[in-house]
Amino acid sequence: MALTLYTGRQLNALPKMVLIHDSLPVPPSELASVPIPVDRGQLAKRLWRATAADGTEFGFELLSPLQHGDTVYIADAARYVIRQSPESVLEIPLPTAPYAAAIVGWAVGNLHFPIEAQPYRLLAPDDIALRQSLDRMEIAYRATTEVFRPHRLATGTVPHGHASGSEAHPYVYKTRAA
Repeated sequence: MALTLYTGRQLNALPKMVLIHDSLPVPPSELASVPIPVDRGQLAKRLWRATAADGTEFGFELLSPLQHGDTVYIADAARYVIRQSPESVLEIPLPTAPYAAAIVGWAVGNLHFPIEAQPYRLLAPDDIALRQSLDRMEIAYRATTEVFRPHRLATGTVPHGHASGSEAHPYVYKTRAA
């Protein structure tokens, strides 16, 4: 592997990378918006790099993940905005009956898929195992492509196991007094 040495003049000619630590408050809308395209997996990270549509290089060193639509940098005539790439998802209409909606939630949650819950539908990653489970239970769904923004709890922050009874859910099952 060859090591390249740069002179001071050569270093000044290299493109500058903008370092981002957090999102900014939404600036005035009269500024042009320059997208920084990223996928959902990249947005979950705290250290990453990306290139905006105009070629501006960004380095991200974050305390918490960014989200689709976050403004991260403002230049003289433009604001740089995170634009999450759409992905294949399953749209599952939520039934109006509470018990039926609970069954839909169980069908997705039992497979440990992240969800984006909306008032009348759930979005979940398009996965063959989920499709098979929904088909087997005769739950309607349709494949579509959208920006998928799963809820933060869906990222595995709640520890649990698959044991039975009070071992699995100590906060749900109370021991009875003798």
